[in-house]
This record gives sequence, structure tokens and C-alpha cells, in this order.
Amino acid sequence: MRLSQVIQDISRSSSAPVPDFEIEGLAYDSRKVQRNFVFAAIKGEKTDGNLFVEQAAQRGAVAILSENTTPAEFHGCWVQVQNARQALATAAANFFGRPTEKLDLIGITGTNGKTSTAYLIESILLARARVGVISTIEYRGPQGKMPADRTTPESLDLQALFRQFVEQGCRYVVMEVSSHALAMERVHCCQFRSAVFTNLTRDHLDYHQTLENYFDAKKRLFLGTGLNPPQQSILNRDDPRGADLERICSGRCLTYSTERKADVELLDSRRERQGTWVRLRTLEGELELQTRLLGKPNVSNLLAAVAVGLDLGVRPHQVKQGIEDCQPIPGRFEAVDCGQPFHVFVDYAHTPDALEKVLQTARELAPKRLLALFGCGGERDRSKRPAMGKVADGLSDFSWITSDNPRGEDPLRIISEIESGFQTRPKKYHVEPDRRKAIQAILRHAKPGDIVVVAGKGHETYQILADRTIHFDDREETRLALREMGATS
Repeated sequence: MRLSQVIQDISRSSSAPVPDFEIEGLAYDSRKVQRNFVFAAIKGEKTDGNLFVEQAAQRGAVAILSENTTPAEFHGCWVQVQNARQALATAAANFFGRPTEKLDLIGITGTNGKTSTAYLIESILLARARVGVISTIEYRGPQGKMPADRTTPESLDLQALFRQFVEQGCRYVVMEVSSHALAMERVHCCQFRSAVFTNLTRDHLDYHQTLENYFDAKKRLFLGTGLNPPQQSILNRDDPRGADLERICSGRCLTYSTERKADVELLDSRRERQGTWVRLRTLEGELELQTRLLGKPNVSNLLAAVAVGLDLGVRPHQVKQGIEDCQPIPGRFEAVDCGQPFHVFVDYAHTPDALEKVLQTARELAPKRLLALFGCGGERDRSKRPAMGKVADGLSDFSWITSDNPRGEDPLRIISEIESGFQTRPKKYHVEPDRRKAIQAILRHAKPGDIVVVAGKGHETYQILADRTIHFDDREETRLALREMGATS
């Protein structure tokens, strides 16, 4: 592909002509540059790609995309752009042949519920065609999967994934769209067919600073990300921000609710031994179905998935089958059963709202006691720490406060801030900074009929410490501890 084709539609700060080289690839990491590549010099949170331009040129870059003016000492092809992140996203879309224009792309944004909703939508759409999925857990298509290193990949990696999905014959791609991805232009130049809003609660304020900024980032999905707005928005009427989005959506708007009138609304539900039974009213009539997923949050996620499926033309009986076929989602209220006389669930809940919902779901199962284990990530929003302590204090019978991903912070400082949310006296918690020991302790404390919730990391298989990242999987640690206690299966 020629350079003129790669930089087509990029907003430039200079109209100076550029040589029309043959381009063989793109990179935003100078270490990945090869011969005849374009290098996008992006200013990141920790470093500036402009510092590595010379290295990129030495490795074979024939053109540089940068917001800076051409350095006096640089004599190669310099394309000055107005926004380097948007430029990279547009160049990547051009290089890979605008793949999202060949797909029905469904984007899901919200604080909680994105992964479960994505898996439910995928299960519905598989009745009609091949589907690609980009989620917090993994990226996968008809020909395989890979672990996700972030919820939404960088724009270059994302467009490469879309191209692979097109080549694998996918008609649909279902993806989680994080607020970071929206704010950092990773989904710029992606054409979304449908946009789904699950909810908005406090999270990521270390990055966004205010809840309003956080919402503004989410809102961008529904306004269009450099191309046309989505044809259809599917919005949660149970969340106050859903009404805000209804007012700004330019395409069709479909609503869902567990509590009020909506296009897809819950009429009745009940917990059953192997999951949840629900009865819905939709624009195509009533629908009864069962899901293996538990809890009111998953009923809400299910409604969103049903709305998406019906809007895309999936017949009601296929929607029903897709929901019923969907397996429990890894690390989302995932049961760990080794034959012990109490229940253990591992969940990704790492915000106050998510922890509240997972503990409420556990309460619905009528345990003798509800025991909770959780922590908070280091170098992230500190304001949610006491809020999570308050939630656990109010909903659990006893808690273990431990480390999550402490990163460069002192784990004891993080725990101390969580402790400030516990007001009950005598106190209803223990402190154990070592997560492995905390898991062992809470399981030893459990008695027949109790429920133990191990929250915070869910599907994650690592723990980020100050100086290294280690393998750590709550599910593995729980099984190992249970077997050491004498569990036999």
C-alpha cells in the first residue's frame, strides 16, 4: 500500500507534500518497526514516542506520524498530524482495508457487565453466522483465541484483529469498549453497527478525575468514533445515565429494564437450581427462557443481549436458544466445587457497585453466613477503597481484606484505606496482605452452608507486585487450598 493511501483522511497540521513510498507495515513501538514501516510517535502517560524517532528510522521506518514539527536534525519523511492517536487509528484502518465496514460491529460500554453481555450476545449470534469476540478475558474468532492483555486493544492491534475476523468469515464482532479506549482514540475510525450501555458507577477516576469525565468518555461510543454514529443504541433504563444517552443518540434507540417500562423489560424471574428462569416482554412478544447465570445483574445483561439479538434480526426462538446455550462466564460468579460442604464463588468484582451486586447475588442463595475476600488495586482510584469496605461491612457476615494488584503501592496502606469503610463494632474483618494465605484462611473459617466470595481478580491469572508480575489465579489457589483441607473432587 502506498503512503498516500495509508494517510488518507488523516487531519494534518501541515499540507507539505510527502513522498509516496510503498508501506509494508505500521508500528507505535519503535522496537517493532521493520523495513518500510510507518512509525506513529505517540505521547503516552509514561513516555513520548517522539524520543524514539531516530531508533525507528534506523530500524527501517520510512515515514513518521507526529504532532510535533519536524526536528531540525531529521531529514526523512515527517507527517505532522493534529492528533497522533487518531492518526494511528485512521492509518491502521486504511492499511487493513477498513475492516469494520465489512462487519456488523457491536460495542458494549459501561462500568460493569460488559463481559457477560458480550458472551451472551455472541451465543445468540452464533445461530446465524460466525462471530469474533474482543473481551476483557480473551480475543477469539472461528480459528482460535488468545488471552487479552487489555479490554480494548490499541488501535493498530484492533484493526489487525478486525482484518483477521473478516478473513475468517465473521459477519459479527462483539467487543467491550472501555472508557480508556474511547478517551485514547483506540476505536477511532471503527464503524459500529450497535452500541450497548450497561451502567455507570464509580471507577477509573485515577484516570478520568471526575465521574462526568468518565461518562463523557463512554458517551463518545454513541456519537460516533470518527465515522457515522451507530445505527442502533441499546440503553439500560435502570441507570440514570441511560436517559442522558437516550437524548443524544442519533440512530434508533432500544431500551431495556428490570424495573420499569422499556422495549425489552423483565416481567418475572426466579432462581432455580441450575441458574435463573426469566420471563420478558419484547417488541416481538413475550419470551420465557433459562440461563445458567445467577443474579439480578446478569438478568440485566441478558435483557441487553436479547435486545441486540432481536434488533439484528435473530428470531425469538434462536435468541432463547442462544441464551440457554451460554455457559457460565470465566471469573464471573464462577463456582469452585471440590466437594466441600459450603459454596465458593470467584468473581471479578473490583468496584463498590460490582462488589455490592455480587454479595447481593450470594445473599439470594440464602447462605448460613456470607464470607467475603477482596482488596483494591494499587496506583488506581483511591476513593473507592473505603466505599468497598463499607459495602462488605454491610453485606457480608465477615470479610478478609487482602492484596489485589498492589503494583508500586504499599499493600498495608491500601488495606488501611479499605478498613476505614468498616464501621461495625466489634469489627467484622481480618487483615491478611498475602492473598494466598487469605484464601486459605477464609476457606478454613467456612462452615457447612456458608458461601465464600473471593472477589477482585476473577479470570485473571496474574498478580502485579511492585517489582514483578507473578502467576496467580484465585480459582487455582482456591482448589489447591480446598484439596489440602481434604476435599476430594
